[in-house]
Amino acid sequence: METRLADWIRNSPEGNDVESILRTCVHCGFCNATCPTYQLLGDELDGPRGRIYQIKQMFEGHAPTRSTLLHLDRCLTCMNCETTCPSGVRYGRLLEAGRQHAETLAGRPAAQRLQRAAWRRFVTARAAFAPAVALGRLLRPLLPQRLRAKLPPKRAAGPWPATVRPRKVLLLNACAQPALMPSIDAATARVLDALGVQAVVVRDSGCCGAIDFHGDAQDAARAKARRNIAAWWPHVENGVEAIVMTASGCGAMVKDYAHLLRGDADHADKAARIAALTRDLSEFVAAQAESLATLVRAPPAGTQRIAFHPPCTLQHTQKIRGVVEGLLASLGAELVPVADAHLCCGAAGMYAVLQPQLSASLRTRKLDALERHRPQVILSANIGCLAHLETGTPIPVRHWIEWVDARLG
Repeated sequence: METRLADWIRNSPEGNDVESILRTCVHCGFCNATCPTYQLLGDELDGPRGRIYQIKQMFEGHAPTRSTLLHLDRCLTCMNCETTCPSGVRYGRLLEAGRQHAETLAGRPAAQRLQRAAWRRFVTARAAFAPAVALGRLLRPLLPQRLRAKLPPKRAAGPWPATVRPRKVLLLNACAQPALMPSIDAATARVLDALGVQAVVVRDSGCCGAIDFHGDAQDAARAKARRNIAAWWPHVENGVEAIVMTASGCGAMVKDYAHLLRGDADHADKAARIAALTRDLSEFVAAQAESLATLVRAPPAGTQRIAFHPPCTLQHTQKIRGVVEGLLASLGAELVPVADAHLCCGAAGMYAVLQPQLSASLRTRKLDALERHRPQVILSANIGCLAHLETGTPIPVRHWIEWVDARLG
């Protein structure tokens, strides 16, 4: 795509990156075919091609409007379009720059700014979020249906292994997941322990920064990345085997730390090392699948027919496809077919809060596909997807590692 950037961004490092991405796009429109918002709304401006054109106009000097910001906000950042694109357009990088400048140039209404900042700070602050979740569950019968629908029921975490192992990996001391579903990290620790690996949670680590990054607060995301790097670095120097992410959204973010801190002379090299050490849980466990198979029991009746939802951050951002499904099948799961498995469920971080109608429509479509062949359980790999789906179906929704943990002998 031919473009001529405005003077205010031309020949800058960001401008060179933007221009390179724009020139890669051939405007073919294949991306629209797999874009969830385009499928729902049928508006060119709410598909990747239309958003790219709006961003192009802005960087060429045309003033964006709040309508521009609305169409960019409606993007789920599911990256399905990147998987589909035959030209390899780095849409996510372009959207990242476009949103930041559109908000600055067009201005966001004060009510929106307040809502976005409040939710972002609330969800990423465990000191506030965890007590609020506990109180909400206590008062659940009294809550409005809208709030009850966003609060998954509590599940017991179970014991954390006490054995000290020579092989060690780090787990993220995350923000939302330990409050909403502590059973995920505990199940991970037990499965890894059975494989002879100790899971270590570094107390000084915390939120990965993804919610900030996609919520117009990139400086806050960088601050969280620097904190995590500082917390993990002594363990990296001591030879920790990997940094294992139990939430694919967090994994996608931490694997991008090198890009996030590329301009930070004090942290760029360490960020690259952290990103290189980071593994999605499925990558780490699948590498030891043969050992795991000797440790698990066959699934009892009532738990083996599974519908798996691969999160967008797993299949499109991290490009990890079929790994969890293969692992589950090797352990005795009967995976039912799921139509349009490439499409987003509508969770997408704070999207369910900021775009509730679109998010609900996408969840309905996703659950229709997941429930069609009557699975006994729905599994996924990201806390946002799990919480979003669980509150919309009577079928149990679990992280896949919880299913594996239940099979341990």
